Amino acid sequence: MTPKPTEVSALLAAHNIRPSRAFGQNFVVDPNTVRRVARLAGVGPGDRVVEVGPGLGALTLAIAETGAVVKAVEVDRRLIAALGEVVAASPYSDRVEIVHADAMTLDWSAVLSPESAWVLVANLPYNIATPLIIHLLDDVAAVTRMLVMVQREVGERLAAAAGSPAYGAVSVKVAYWAEAKVVAAVPASVFRPRPNVESALVGIRRRSAPAVDPRLAARDEVFALVNAGFATRRKMLRKSLASLVDPAAFAVAGVDPEARAETLGVAEWGRLACAAREACSTSAQASQPAAPTTSGGSGAEPAC
Repeated sequence: MTPKPTEVSALLAAHNIRPSRAFGQNFVVDPNTVRRVARLAGVGPGDRVVEVGPGLGALTLAIAETGAVVKAVEVDRRLIAALGEVVAASPYSDRVEIVHADAMTLDWSAVLSPESAWVLVANLPYNIATPLIIHLLDDVAAVTRMLVMVQREVGERLAAAAGSPAYGAVSVKVAYWAEAKVVAAVPASVFRPRPNVESALVGIRRRSAPAVDPRLAARDEVFALVNAGFATRRKMLRKSLASLVDPAAFAVAGVDPEARAETLGVAEWGRLACAAREACSTSAQASQPAAPTTSGGSGAEPAC
């Protein structure tokens, strides 16, 4: 049921649509590729799938073919009619709901029932892939798994381990919430128009709890250090984090102050954030004048 390359061209012409660079549109036109994606996603009857950037519905129908239900989120109003036409002509129209919305500003709680686990399966538009994945991990707990098609370099960054060439701030933020792995390569030849880059499929599975215990260091505290560290990744941490981390905190965290950001795993970033919080608290308390004691008790402890 997947539209063939000639059918894609005919649909685009019939609806007077040219793929948009602004929306990062490259449509998958190979039936074997979309069926492979659906198979690797591991979805089937009873599963709830959200797709972002369905385009002309090739992957949408491959997912629905497995028996899963699909909410397809499309921002380009020009594609809504064509997508609806493709879905309506398929035997799976009762399993697909088209949502006309921008995934980056969408109220996800109004679209995804929070009592259910959702799987994101998508050929993500190149221009929103990274921020969308981080947004969903940060703020949409209903999405418990993802299988996303992204640029190969983006995929490598999402799944990179500490010390590897692709490792960066995004790698740490993904690892904070989930385990990620590049599961397959996707050639440029399966897209229309053909992109100038290769793509990859990345599997992301949300952890049952963040990699850093929020009681020790909040997400924002960890990410603030990560952002600062990778902003000047060639500098030693004692320099790149000088405004955020007391020198004594490195020893407490067991982190070498002369190390660079790319060498720290998510657990080490968590320890450093926790130690920085404790050092901040200790410093603040030391700078406060002693509160007079009375028979009714002592003064309140200063907050950092």
